[in-house]
Amino acid sequence: MTDWDAELKKIDRQLESISDSALKPMPARSAPPPPSPPKAGVPPARVEGRTWPALLRLALATMLAVGILFWPYPSRCGLGLAGYLAALTGVTAAGLWSSVWTWRHRTPRAHVISLLLVVYGITLAAVEILPRVGYAKADIQRPTGFSCVAPAVPAPVAPAPQQKTR
Repeated sequence: MTDWDAELKKIDRQLESISDSALKPMPARSAPPPPSPPKAGVPPARVEGRTWPALLRLALATMLAVGILFWPYPSRCGLGLAGYLAALTGVTAAGLWSSVWTWRHRTPRAHVISLLLVVYGITLAAVEILPRVGYAKADIQRPTGFSCVAPAVPAPVAPAPQQKTR
């Protein structure tokens, strides 16, 4: 077995006997080395001077988020609700899509707006979904389920006729 303490002491003694300039020779002044080629499949961390693709994606996501406020179709239940929730999923996905691009292009204000779009889409979806699954307080304006079928209301029971006694 090797005694590592002894080996390390020997290396320390050798390093102390050599001057610093002998340990690391100064390189001759020359042109900087050429940049290494990018690795295959790895996107560059930042595209210099090209933030417009990220801002374009943010503009598209923002237009979709504003457009959802003017949803023209009935979305109380059934297929209308499914379409509305799919559109909200699209708003959230567009916010995620733009947040990835704004992160890559180092545009911090646009990135914050993208993350706000994600929160906006999740919030609008939660307003529709949570009362229907019983997690939040039910609202009179919204049905209690996802389908348009009204819940079965028990028929009122007629009181039995009373017999007259003499």
